[in-house]
Amino acid sequence: TRSPQPRWSRDQIRAARLAPLAPLLQKHSLQLVEQEAGNFLLPAFPGLIVKDSYWRWPERDRAGNAIDFFVQVLGTSFHDAMRQITGT
Repeated sequence: TRSPQPRWSRDQIRAARLAPLAPLLQKHSLQLVEQEAGNFLLPAFPGLIVKDSYWRWPERDRAGNAIDFFVQVLGTSFHDAMRQITGT
């Protein structure tokens, strides 16, 4: 049987939403191409732009915070997203 998943506190979730994406994505071996004004492009996801803890994908009409990136773009569960962002 699987162990129960931990409950994340509101503060942990808030902090994870605000986690800077570029270093997290580099840890996942995703290539980032730096643009002006602190924006990064991800060649693996054409048209997707990352800046600080936010991302936009205008072609797909999607955007969000760091947690959303892991769930919506990388396809992880919320729990896995939290684990990867918090490093736990």
